[in-house]
Amino acid sequence: MEKELEYSIIIPVYNEEKVIKESYKRIKAVMDGISSEYEMIFVDDGSNDQSKEILKKISNDDFKVKTLFLSRNFGHQAAISAGLEYSSAKAIVFIDADLQDPPEVIPEMIKKWRQGNEVVYGRRIARRGEGFFKKATAAVFYKFINAMSKNDFPEDVGDFRLIDRKVAEALKQIKEKNRYLRGIISWLGFKQAEVAYERDERFAGETKYSTAKMIKLSFDAITSFSYFPLKIATYLGFLVSGVSFIYLIIVVYQRMFTDTTVTGWASLSAINLFFNGIVLIILGIFGEYIGRIYEEAKGRPLFIVDEKHGFADASIASRSKLKD
Repeated sequence: MEKELEYSIIIPVYNEEKVIKESYKRIKAVMDGISSEYEMIFVDDGSNDQSKEILKKISNDDFKVKTLFLSRNFGHQAAISAGLEYSSAKAIVFIDADLQDPPEVIPEMIKKWRQGNEVVYGRRIARRGEGFFKKATAAVFYKFINAMSKNDFPEDVGDFRLIDRKVAEALKQIKEKNRYLRGIISWLGFKQAEVAYERDERFAGETKYSTAKMIKLSFDAITSFSYFPLKIATYLGFLVSGVSFIYLIIVVYQRMFTDTTVTGWASLSAINLFFNGIVLIILGIFGEYIGRIYEEAKGRPLFIVDEKHGFADASIASRSKLKD
């Protein structure tokens, strides 16, 4: 009879052939020092380098390592969700494979969890290897999302965290496709605590979170937790209408009581371009929300698992039955 697992460590991977072995080595060293039963679940998110082969070898050599291979690149948040779906421990830790979030912080998270906290997130007090632009935009984003949303999202916090099984089960009930996990976990509530740490530079390789992906994640966060942009569209509509009405009064006054005339088409063109720009922005905001409604309505799965290694057939069958 297998011992009940205390911890599941979920590690999403995308083209990390240069860092996987070191990531596995450091996480294993930390977890072996805790003297509790654990599993490591690597989720390969459609890598096209040697990541898959490396992960298979590690899984074959270490029975505590389990691997999921998604059929294509579904994205970081979907990869974490896949690992969560197949986790089976009392506490689950999310940590990226790039080692920017040091595994050595995990014991402190576990300590906070044992004190009764159900969510323990890592707060970055330093971000080594990140430029001014990324730090500045991250700071602005957290201020912006907190100002627009009714929820209170902790600042300088990523997906690196520990959650209790109770939280994991609640999280698995969330079926959103364009998901912002750190926001969803904050929205769930439960007793939460933080562990401060200094974020390191990448151990090797290049970041897989491009500017475009960061922008998409930002839009996912904003549209998932706030409809304030729709309110902005309404406010802009009233504002533009008010300005237009005032301008109309001025034009009528000039026509009837003064000899002032407007020559040329420059001013008229400028006004038309301004109004058309406002209309297009409003339509774009509407389109963003409607597009996300369309994505949710299609009901497609969040991810597709192509292969899995190290999982007991019985536990997989059990999970499949629950999903049906």
